[in-house]
Amino acid sequence: MLETFLATLNPMLTLFICISVGFVLRKTNILGDGASTVLAKLENWVFVPVLNFSAMSQYFKVQTLISHASNLIFSSLSLVVSVVLTLILVRFFVKDKHSYQTGVYKYALTFANSGYMGDPIILAIFGISGLSFYKIVTLPMNILTYSWGLNLLVPKGEKKQSFIKNLVNAPMVGMLVGIIAGLSGLGDLIYTTTELSFLSSVIDSLKSCMGPVAMLIAGLTIANFNLKKTFTNLKVYILSFLRLVLIPIIVIGSVFALKELGNLLFGLSVDNSILYLLFFAVATPMGMNTIVFPQAFGGDATLGASMTAVSHTLCIISIPIMYALLTLIFGSAPIF
Repeated sequence: MLETFLATLNPMLTLFICISVGFVLRKTNILGDGASTVLAKLENWVFVPVLNFSAMSQYFKVQTLISHASNLIFSSLSLVVSVVLTLILVRFFVKDKHSYQTGVYKYALTFANSGYMGDPIILAIFGISGLSFYKIVTLPMNILTYSWGLNLLVPKGEKKQSFIKNLVNAPMVGMLVGIIAGLSGLGDLIYTTTELSFLSSVIDSLKSCMGPVAMLIAGLTIANFNLKKTFTNLKVYILSFLRLVLIPIIVIGSVFALKELGNLLFGLSVDNSILYLLFFAVATPMGMNTIVFPQAFGGDATLGASMTAVSHTLCIISIPIMYALLTLIFGSAPIF
């Protein structure tokens, strides 16, 4: 258990140091107001799409899709559990269900930072093959995020984006192109042909920037807010406990129970790899959309900044501890 804890702690500390570097660079004015915007565009238009393409082009095959069809089902069921929990828990945070904060809390409770935080952790622990399976598992979550989640953060009276417009974005396009490359065999050519080795080198270089840059953006963004207000909101600590500990326990426990029930009733044999992949999708901290959207519409993003800062700080310890307990209960993590 201790070995698992330390192995998971290492990538968490790496990401936390990147957050700290971004924070210091902004506080000392070495990087100005526009730095986070520029880095966010690089992240969204280059680093994340390349990472998605790399994972899917190498490992997405027809057999992969068949073998992970059950994981898609359980991932979708986990979303049902998360949404039901959210609708119950949000009432304890906001009394007025029509207030803008209700949408912010709903988003924070339903969606963890499974991409910007989850992707680099999975990559560090399971490698690029594990990331490809993780991307399949998180696909239903991404679809719900773009179809329902993002519109939760749009204030009442403002025009909400359509599902198609939300879904057509650079990271999703990168994944789709990667899937096509994987199924067609183009991905294998890129990574095995000597003449095309320059392409794989470029892809590997760009994708390695994704995790550090995402955390730099987090640090830069948090630095723009008052630290005292950011870290003294008691509600956010309760919310962080729910997001990092209680909700993952309930979701993973529910999926395990459903998996065992499916095996008992229908002979559906599914190994525990789904539990490990789901863990990093639901136990990561709250994302920065709770900052970005209020700012975009001229609102107060202090609550979102507090959610991001507190949960990203606490997850440095919560994720290694929770993951070590997961391996203790369900056995050693799978090798993808």
